[in-house]
Amino acid sequence: MRWSTKTALSLAVLVGLAACEARSGSEGATRADTLTRRQRDSIVAEMPIPGASAVGRALRAADSIQSRVDRHDTIR
Repeated sequence: MRWSTKTALSLAVLVGLAACEARSGSEGATRADTLTRRQRDSIVAEMPIPGASAVGRALRAADSIQSRVDRHDTIR
């Protein structure tokens, strides 16, 4: 069977995520907590996988909204 690079990479990411989710116990939770959700999302946004650019756009939108909220909070 011949797989494209994108398919193989996507499969590897899914298997890796499934393995991380399958861990139960304090050791697995400690390792999973080393990166914040934002850090994981920014790593995914840089990957050449389908939907990665959408993750990047969502992060930029969240940053924009947070910036507006911060500016609004400082107005007196």
